[in-house]
Amino acid sequence: MKKDPINVFGDWALSGRDEGMAKGHADSVKAMLELVITDQKEFSFLDVGCGNGWLVRKLVNHPKCLYAAGVDGSEHMIAKAQSVDKSGNYFCQDIRQWNPSKTFDVVHSMEVFYYVEKPDLLIQNIFDSWLHPGGKLIMGIDFYYENTSCHSWQEDCGVTIMQLFPKNTWIDYFKKVGFKNISSHHIGVKGDWKGTLVLIGEK
Repeated sequence: MKKDPINVFGDWALSGRDEGMAKGHADSVKAMLELVITDQKEFSFLDVGCGNGWLVRKLVNHPKCLYAAGVDGSEHMIAKAQSVDKSGNYFCQDIRQWNPSKTFDVVHSMEVFYYVEKPDLLIQNIFDSWLHPGGKLIMGIDFYYENTSCHSWQEDCGVTIMQLFPKNTWIDYFKKVGFKNISSHHIGVKGDWKGTLVLIGEK
């Protein structure tokens, strides 16, 4: 029986599978950070779908990062993040409706947006309410139509919702909400693996 994504990842937090997920994403995330913060002056940072908080803890130690926070819908993931990093900024919220109390220079997301029924509305909310003027959204996904190696993942993971959209649909979402200077990248391409699709847009 398939489960809601939040429940699936909550189970992963309880079983320790979150550690492997963080390691599996580390190379792509490192490349994403190089794309989006290399030219930044001092910046604030939000990780959407932060899981156990590993990236927030990494960014806190970045010399130019003034403030780093994470948001996740899974209570178990946030509890794990807070148990490791008691002074960290972690929020357990439904990202589809959440409006943070402050806006950010960089909003980062890895492997999150396709679990949302209407990702275009989420992207619009991020543009309207989460970003400073001039702020950037960087999104990384491995689950997209052109990456045929991933097509079985929804069945493999037993998740109720995973949106398998082509690259251009995601680019159109960024364009329609008003992002400018949009760029796309494929990170870690190897053989049949088309790599992590990365989109960056500036408010």
